[in-house]
Amino acid sequence: MKALVISGGGSKGAFAGGIAEYLIREEGIVYDMMVGCSTGSLLTPLLALGEIDRIKNAYTSVTQKDIYNISPFVVKENEDGSFKSRINHINTLQMFLKKKKTFGETKNLRKTISKILTPELFETAQSRNLRVGVTVSNLTLNKIEYKYLMDYEYEDFIDWMWASTCFVPFMSLVEKNGFEYADGGFGNYIPVEEAIDAGATSIDVIILQPKHQMIRKSVSRNAFDVLLNSLDFMLQQIARDDIYIGQLESIYNQNVNIRLFFTPRVLTEHSFYFQPRQMKKWWEEGYQYAKEYQK
Repeated sequence: MKALVISGGGSKGAFAGGIAEYLIREEGIVYDMMVGCSTGSLLTPLLALGEIDRIKNAYTSVTQKDIYNISPFVVKENEDGSFKSRINHINTLQMFLKKKKTFGETKNLRKTISKILTPELFETAQSRNLRVGVTVSNLTLNKIEYKYLMDYEYEDFIDWMWASTCFVPFMSLVEKNGFEYADGGFGNYIPVEEAIDAGATSIDVIILQPKHQMIRKSVSRNAFDVLLNSLDFMLQQIARDDIYIGQLESIYNQNVNIRLFFTPRVLTEHSFYFQPRQMKKWWEEGYQYAKEYQK
């Protein structure tokens, strides 16, 4: 059984899309199962359907307005192409005054998801019994949950895709069935263990960070920077644990073969910023990276 696993990583998901396009179109791999976390949860349903051009168009044209209806950040592009962010004090203050639970809201992201994965495409996926899962963090029960496309109605699954991407407290907190849900990466950034538990023996894992991350971040300028850096540190440790678990499983179970695709460098420190030109470049870079990986 072949499986494709895609980690979280925000806008860096474009790089994963490029890798997946090469594996599916050029290597001709037919995956029996796909499971993703956060941005990986947006990619896998369309990839499983073979709608590569559709998801590529989405990832290379999406903007901040397609994600946030209330953004907690102001991001500016420097002359050298790098980005600088600061707190959007007005939006953040409005969220506090409205007694919201997060600094920003991403209701626009849910609308964007529903435009990409239409009811017609969803029905096609169900009719073909596609095994596609997304990872969510149940903050109420302190547990990770995997939601499979085959088990839900359209609107429910769109909610789960949305919840899987919501990096609180900067994005929406999804309240559903009496529980609070957030980004799956808070507990399982790289859901490779889920693929192994499901019986996959040949697993391609796309990890949206370098194998060895040797980067010194700039000094935090405000409370948001401290919080972002702390969360990023936490996610990196979770990712390493997920990788080690997968590697140990493959050692003890010799029937399991895992290929790991890391990014060749740190793509960005601002994965919450969605810039079409940059993401188009990453998609093509991911495609070429997968091509070179095979040599």
